[in-house]
Amino acid sequence: MLDNLSERLQGVFKKLRGQGRVSEAVLKESLREIRMALLEADVNIAVVKELLSKVREQALGQEVLQSLSPGQQVIKIVRDELLTLLGGEGAAKLDFASKPPTVVMMVGLQGSGKTTSTVKLGKLLKKQGRYPYLIPADIYRPAAIEQLVRLAETAGLKAYEHDGSRTPLEIARDGVVAARKSGFDTVLIDTAGRLHIDDTLMAELDGLKAEFGPQEILFVADSMTGQDAVRSAGEFHKALGLTGAVLTKLDGDSRGGAALSIRHVTGVPIKFVGTGERPDDFETFHPDRLVSRILGMGDVISLIEKAEETIDEKEAVKLEQKLRKNTFDLEDFRDQLKMVRKMGPLSSVVGMLPGMGAVKEADLDTGALVRVIAIVDSMTPKERQYPQILNGKRKKRVARGSGQSVQEINRLLKQFAQIKKMMKTLQTQKKRGGGRRGGGKLPFFRK
Repeated sequence: MLDNLSERLQGVFKKLRGQGRVSEAVLKESLREIRMALLEADVNIAVVKELLSKVREQALGQEVLQSLSPGQQVIKIVRDELLTLLGGEGAAKLDFASKPPTVVMMVGLQGSGKTTSTVKLGKLLKKQGRYPYLIPADIYRPAAIEQLVRLAETAGLKAYEHDGSRTPLEIARDGVVAARKSGFDTVLIDTAGRLHIDDTLMAELDGLKAEFGPQEILFVADSMTGQDAVRSAGEFHKALGLTGAVLTKLDGDSRGGAALSIRHVTGVPIKFVGTGERPDDFETFHPDRLVSRILGMGDVISLIEKAEETIDEKEAVKLEQKLRKNTFDLEDFRDQLKMVRKMGPLSSVVGMLPGMGAVKEADLDTGALVRVIAIVDSMTPKERQYPQILNGKRKKRVARGSGQSVQEINRLLKQFAQIKKMMKTLQTQKKRGGGRRGGGKLPFFRK
């Protein structure tokens, strides 16, 4: 997500940090490079002009030029302006009706990911304690109704099932009645899309809006379509009055200009982002966190939230006790790696760590987790508990069972011994009230 932009901006800032004093000439060159980086990321040109105008105005002030750390001041200015561009601190929340059900219309062009986003949003709302009900109102796209019903069932959600023989307005009307009778507090209507904007589509959507007065009209945009998504969002907003946007496929978009443009063009906030294909790869959009990641500052808060969702509290207490008693073994280590896998792609997890934003997928040995788990699974329970008993004969057996070499097993055992030693040292320092700064190496996963 925004990898190229992040890499380019961090390069500019690295040069600025190296300057004892920043002259107007240096600032001019830096701003030119920032401009090129934003345009290459497919950010809307009007957005780029306005952003750089504000940055230039502040960066050329005497306070910055005469500062002892002008590079840091310029970085702060860019950060603040990017944050303003994306909507400021904090996430924009859904507007819920005082009297349920809350009605949310999901709109957008065909192929933008409306149906999958409807299901993902439903699952996210369910996690937050709400009771969502999904209504498939796209009667034009083949199998659209069946797709939503099937995905909803897989995600543990309820959907309004019908044969598609009525109009979208009739279907939505009956679906809302069914939701109200069954006590659902949120209704998500998956509307039809087209390959392009036309009067028929807009009239249909406008009819749904007039009928239900939805609390939210969310425009679903495929971030990989860049400025096409921004232009479409503008047209939908003029016709319907959007309340927010959902950006899909941010995990696969190396440019990501839509994320930095869509709010400026429409004036409505980005409320949710899709970050992968799994039902759980959908999250509330936090502008400040995205800006931190773009500037290479990491996103520790999101990492902690992912960890809290994945890690079982009882297991965490059990693990802490094992660490205190120094009985942490290979089986525990394998279980921790499985939890890391549940948190999503390794590159995504690593990218949330401060200073690790520049680490690319190619820099990571993404198959290492699978190989290590296979090796440990091929051991007996006693071998996992007491790896020191693994002699040559046992290692050959484990190698055959896991499909790995004896050298790989030796490497794992050596690194596990280092991890145990480090954990013991940290526990000792914790008891003494001290601390130690560790290195930035990722021994199992760096190529």
